[in-house]
Amino acid sequence: MNRPNYVFFIMGKSSTGKDTIFQQLCEQKDLGLKVIISYTTRPIRGNEAEGNEYHFTDEACFQAFQAAGSVVENRVYHTYHGLWRYFTVDDGQFDFPPDSPDRLMIGTLESFLCVKKYFPELSVVPLLIELDDGVRLERALKREMSQETPRYEEMCRRFLADTDDFAEDLIEDAGIDKRFYNHESTTTAQNIATYIRELRGK
Repeated sequence: MNRPNYVFFIMGKSSTGKDTIFQQLCEQKDLGLKVIISYTTRPIRGNEAEGNEYHFTDEACFQAFQAAGSVVENRVYHTYHGLWRYFTVDDGQFDFPPDSPDRLMIGTLESFLCVKKYFPELSVVPLLIELDDGVRLERALKREMSQETPRYEEMCRRFLADTDDFAEDLIEDAGIDKRFYNHESTTTAQNIATYIRELRGK
C-alpha cells in the first residue's frame, strides 16, 4: 500500500522561531523534504533573498494568478505601510509525480486550512510552533531593530493580531492536537523530524 503524499505545514505566531526551524528541517537531508514557497507583496527584509523565504512580487502578479484561478489562499493585511498580501499558488509545487519527495511549507493557521481544503487528496500535517509571548516580543523587537528601515508599528500590529489568528478555539476546530514548544530551535527541529519519521513509518 502506498503511503500518503505529505505536506508538512509549519505554523505559529510571529517570532516563535518558525523560520529557523524551517531552515533546520530543510538541512536534514535524510528527511528529503522539498520546500513549497509562497508569495508576498510586502517589501523584502535585509536578511531575505528572493525564492528562499518567499517569492517577492506585486499586486499585478497576484491579480494575474487570481484571474487564472490558481490562488490557493490569500491573506490581506492592511498595515501601517499599505496593503500587503501573502498568498499560495497552485503553480506545480504541490504536484506529486511518482517517487516525488514530501513537501514542507510555512504559513498561518488560516492558510493551513485553505491548503488542506484545496488539496483534499494530500495529507497536510500541521506543525504548530509555540513560545512564551514575552520571549516572542523580545525577539520581534530585536529583529526589527536590525532592519535598515524598522517598521515598529507593523511589528506591534502583527503581534496583537496573532492573538485572534491563533485563538485556542480556532486551533481546536482545526483538529490540531500536536504542538511543539520552542525552548531551543535545534531541539525543536529534532523533535519535529522524529515526528515526521514516525508518521512515515505508520
